[in-house]
This record gives sequence, structure tokens and C-alpha cells, in this order.
Amino acid sequence: MHLSDFQDGLASALLPPPGASAPPPAWLDALLAQPGFAVYRNTVAKGCIDALQANYPAVHTLVGSDWLRAAAHAFVHQHPPTDGRLMGYGAGFADFLEGFGPAADLPYLGAVARLDRCWTEAHLAADAATLQAAWLAQQPPETLALLRLQPHPAARWQWCEDHPAYSLWQRQRDGLAWDANLPWQGEGALLTRPHDAVQWAPLPHAGCALLDACAAGASFEDAATQALQADPAADLSQLVALLLHTGALRTPETPLN
Repeated sequence: MHLSDFQDGLASALLPPPGASAPPPAWLDALLAQPGFAVYRNTVAKGCIDALQANYPAVHTLVGSDWLRAAAHAFVHQHPPTDGRLMGYGAGFADFLEGFGPAADLPYLGAVARLDRCWTEAHLAADAATLQAAWLAQQPPETLALLRLQPHPAARWQWCEDHPAYSLWQRQRDGLAWDANLPWQGEGALLTRPHDAVQWAPLPHAGCALLDACAAGASFEDAATQALQADPAADLSQLVALLLHTGALRTPETPLN
């Protein structure tokens, strides 16, 4: 038997994949018959659920431990981890929540979960130098228009059209009470990690569109056009100042001529 066959068989016995109908390999029968194996299986599942609870703190605060752990139990058995480093576990949990029956009356929950995921991804992302305003100011206008500004590896942003997802998420992260008078409108969020700690700030629709365009490789001129299409009243100079201040951009590796 190959080691990989043993590992795959053990993993499928601990967290059976959804829809699995094939019986476990015969060599696993003796192991599965051991009373201690059920304890081990429960311990593995609990570790995954604990990781999801830790990785989605705003969702946890909004729905409570019992609700979250019930949802996490279902998610774990549909999406078992593929990496032993559980700090990054939970990609896809937001999509799962949007199709999870008990969350039907919480339509904002998936958007809040995406911001929790943004925090994890920003925290785990690679380091890179941030774009400095002084460097940008030195570029002639004709060069600036053609620059392909790149989002920082740790920058994450989300626009939620229908819900104040950022306000809900930020209040939970900052330990603030639910605000019954919160305006129910679309919001954007920007998460960055300029100095070894994840930071967050509100980001208007035009800012999200600008970063989307930069991430797609658009020139600054084209990215600015897309930002103004999202919000014709946007102040581009203020948007760029915000992105520079928060460390959301990195210096282009190869400026265009």
C-alpha cells in the first residue's frame, strides 16, 4: 500500500466526502471498529468547526455560537479542509451561507462572511512594499495615465450593493452594539496590511471599481474611467489619496512607456 492511499483512506473515514457511497477500503475495517476512532473523528470535526468559528468572528457575533457551530458542522462535512494549517480554512463559507436554509432570513450574512474572509486573506498574504505618494508625484502626466497600478498582495476589497455589510462587520469587529438606526444601503470595504496588522476602512463604489480595474491589469487612465462609470461624482484625487494612505497599492514592477 502506498502512503498516499493510506492518507486518503483515513481522511475519507474521518470526514466522509458528500455523496460518498462506496464502502471504505477493507484495510480500514479494523480501524473503524475501534471505539477510539469515533472519538478521533469527533475531535477532527471539532477542530475544523473551532477553526471556522475563529476565522469568522463577525459572523459568530451576529448569529451566536450554537447557530454558527451548527452551520459549520454542515460546511465541514461538505467542504473538509485540504490543508492542515486551519488558520486559512473556510474559503467558500460565505457562498455556503448564502445557500444555507436557516440563513434565509439573514440575507446580509454572506457579505459579512466575505469580509471576515478578506481579513484572513489580508493577514496571510505576502509582504510587499507599498506605493509611495512621492514616487507617484514624480511621474509625468503622460506616463501616469499609462501606469498599470497594482493592488498590494494584502489588499482586499468588497462592494455590497444591497446591505450595509461593512458597517455590520466593522461594528462586530470593534465590539460595538447593533445600531437599529443604521441606514440600510450598499457599502464598500477596504482591508489592507501596511504595517504587519490588518486595517480596514470604508471604500466607495468608485474605489472598488478602481481596484477591480487595477487588479485586471488596466492602465490608470482606464481604471479611472471605470471608477467614474461606477460613480460619476467620485473625486479621483481623494480615492487615490485613500489608497495610498491605506497601503492598498504597490509600485508597478514595469512602468509603461
